[in-house]
Amino acid sequence: MPAWRMAEPVNFTTLDGEQIAIVGPNGGGKTMLADIITGRHPLLLHDPEYDFSPSKKPMVADNIKYITFRDAYGGDNDRTYYLQQRWNQMEIDENTPTVGTKLQQAYDMALTTEGLDRAQLDAQRDRLYDFFKMRVLLDKPIILLSSGELRKLKLTETLLTQPRVLIMDNPFIGLDADTRQQLRVLLGEIAQKGQLQLILILSKTDDIPPFITHVVEVDHRIVRPKVTLDEYLAHRQPMPDHVLSKETAEAILNLPYNHKEYHAREVARLNKVSIRYGKRTILKDLDWVVGNGEHWALSGQNGAGKSTLLSLICADNPQSYACDITLFDMPRGTGESIWDIKRHIGYVSPEMHRAYQRDIPALRIVASGLKDSVGLYVKPSDEEMAACRFWMEVFGLKGLEDTTFLKLSSGEQRLVLLARAFVKDPELIILDEPLHGLDNRNRQLVKEVIDTFVKRHNKTLIMVTHYANELPSCIDHHLQLVRHD
Repeated sequence: MPAWRMAEPVNFTTLDGEQIAIVGPNGGGKTMLADIITGRHPLLLHDPEYDFSPSKKPMVADNIKYITFRDAYGGDNDRTYYLQQRWNQMEIDENTPTVGTKLQQAYDMALTTEGLDRAQLDAQRDRLYDFFKMRVLLDKPIILLSSGELRKLKLTETLLTQPRVLIMDNPFIGLDADTRQQLRVLLGEIAQKGQLQLILILSKTDDIPPFITHVVEVDHRIVRPKVTLDEYLAHRQPMPDHVLSKETAEAILNLPYNHKEYHAREVARLNKVSIRYGKRTILKDLDWVVGNGEHWALSGQNGAGKSTLLSLICADNPQSYACDITLFDMPRGTGESIWDIKRHIGYVSPEMHRAYQRDIPALRIVASGLKDSVGLYVKPSDEEMAACRFWMEVFGLKGLEDTTFLKLSSGEQRLVLLARAFVKDPELIILDEPLHGLDNRNRQLVKEVIDTFVKRHNKTLIMVTHYANELPSCIDHHLQLVRHD
């Protein structure tokens, strides 16, 4: 199948005791190499050869487990997922699976796997629960989990099965600093004991943990020779100070303004806002004012309520209409529709990425931002399509306009969604983990685009990230949320 073919034949061998990082730019072929290793794609000459000893499990699928980027956003039911589902309490009933039921299913399945010892499995389960603080989540419905909590659940599920080889696509994204460090320690200890061989697919090359022994670089669908970590670090190219060209920056600054813009003194005001789901308090008596032209960083642990807070502002959360919220100097519920609000907000989030399952051309995805829809149901004007092409070029996507969304790499998909958020030149730009899955160059590019965009008149920013070094230099306000367990 040409769509899944590498530019050159692939030679790849991993030896017992090696812990490997697969690195390379977005769209370079990293995930494709992982799919070849796991046998997902039929090969022309011969299938991969495996020797999983001393594992006693007979099936390849029991010995190799693969956690993909998409798993950060949910489980097996993404086809039925819609953007507001996470905050819609009407979707929750006694049949809604909880974290506890999902982990019990994984435990029971692991017990049926040949070669696993029950006492060893119990010890592994207790250790994972403690590492990821899963016990406080056991009664929480899956639908209410944050993207970081979903990733911790998926990691716990997979590690319970004790595979011989574990391939993880960007395992650290979406996790707060404490959990990232816990995961590095856990994986390092497991690797040191020889229980598990790790293959990490990393977009952030400054994310390579010290237990990695070898690195394989994949670029332009060419798999480079495997080298030691020390060799790779010694020859790694430094990131340039500036990625965004002066010409493109000037073009952003000189974009024409929309005469229908809101010019509010206070872009958002929340008074004593509280959000509860059953017995769980997500937000409690929150007061927050976002002034025009301010640039906010929103931080907090996984599950602290960051995405829930943003869903209130974007009117994706049904509870927003029961709260005392004023947007663009207009109290919520005074006659404005959800579409009146969204017309002035550009938004990117893990939930949005998960909701996009339509395999339509990337240019149409960007154009859907003009209409605040998931699909594109109204034909844009020539002027609007020119704006879409401009923002695709800004985010390094020129030439991918006709490539359908699900054929893009996860990093390229994120860039398309960023172009979708910026294309309508919104007064408020809300970016929830916008750099998920982006390589070093694209992370630098997006930060520079943000810094340039907010220099325009009447632009306000709210941004969430778990990496302090991912914040653009324009940030001048900070709000930290604390989790209510």
